[in-house]
Amino acid sequence: MKKFKSGVLRFLGNHLLYTMINLLCKTYKVEAKNEESIRELRNRGENFILAFWHGTMLIPWYMHRNMRMLGIISQSKDGEILARILKRWNYKVTRGSSSQGGEVSLGVMVDYAKFEGCVCITPDGPRGPRQELKAGAVVSAKKSGVPLILLGVGYKSKYVLKSWDEFEIPKPFSEVRLIYSEPIMINKDASYEETSSVIAECGEKLRTMQRNAGVFAA
Repeated sequence: MKKFKSGVLRFLGNHLLYTMINLLCKTYKVEAKNEESIRELRNRGENFILAFWHGTMLIPWYMHRNMRMLGIISQSKDGEILARILKRWNYKVTRGSSSQGGEVSLGVMVDYAKFEGCVCITPDGPRGPRQELKAGAVVSAKKSGVPLILLGVGYKSKYVLKSWDEFEIPKPFSEVRLIYSEPIMINKDASYEETSSVIAECGEKLRTMQRNAGVFAA
């Protein structure tokens, strides 16, 4: 009986959270810059890997729902909550990270990007350091042969949580700015040193895009 009650409460809690997030996201005024970079790829039926920082992930997950995309989610308890929401947004979800099931997740990302659809990843998750791009996004793009697209996300009015990623929740009716990079192709034959250089360059580029996305007129 206790398990039944616990299951019911968990279901109601998840449903309430999902409903609240959807209602909140519908209030935002979203401006997307260079969105044609992914629109053109999708129109041609070409897959890509989309990378955005862990602390800004609320709106990117919401804006790319119902697109048959794969989400890489940590195996933590927080990851379980996010995974349930993403499944309701019609994402395919794989559980893993750089510290838990990393090699398996990389293989899944590569195969999915090659043969099935697009992939979303938070390249500094799930534990940080904050806004430090790890290898997964670049290596999976390199091995799958699909482009990597970076996404900077800015909120004009927001709450910032005291977490390792300084997680951002835009306030109701806030302006939101998304900045997409041009598609970045990584040479499949790139050496370890060359790949490491690309990882560093992409990290710096995404940090710059993030700063630019957060600049709003007074």
